[in-house]
Amino acid sequence: MSEIGVRVNGREQRHEVEPRVLLVDFIRTQLRLTGTHIGCDTSSCGACTVLLDGEPVKSCTLLAVQADGHEITTVEGLARGSELHPVQVGFHEEHGLQCGFCTPGMMLVAAALLERNPEPTEEEIRWAISGNLCRCTGYVNIVKAIQHAARLRQKPAPPVPTGGAG
Repeated sequence: MSEIGVRVNGREQRHEVEPRVLLVDFIRTQLRLTGTHIGCDTSSCGACTVLLDGEPVKSCTLLAVQADGHEITTVEGLARGSELHPVQVGFHEEHGLQCGFCTPGMMLVAAALLERNPEPTEEEIRWAISGNLCRCTGYVNIVKAIQHAARLRQKPAPPVPTGGAG
């Protein structure tokens, strides 16, 4: 057994793991974060995508011990309290899902893309999600959802009251 320390969705975690345990299994079984899906076990589908230090990785291709000392974001970590992440809003508003199996991985890839490129073209979006398979949607609404999220991120924040004279 090896002890690992990771920061998952903003919380420090320390756990004993067997060196052969995949990151996806660690996330689902030890952390009980089941939004990370197991789809193919061959890194072909992207359903297991998480962010490792802000970069999308297929968690079925990494051992949990390889994540030691790193930060992991799962789909459960996108929202901030009751406030949905713009990508989550985009997928809801633009019907970017059907069965929902690929959705967590797609959302995390989209969030990482928008961090690097706040105004991606349709071609850039399609390239970014090309490692994630969807068997239901044909990707049209997924692309629209990511474009919607990009627009939401660019809206100016509402003015903060300064508490002037009354």
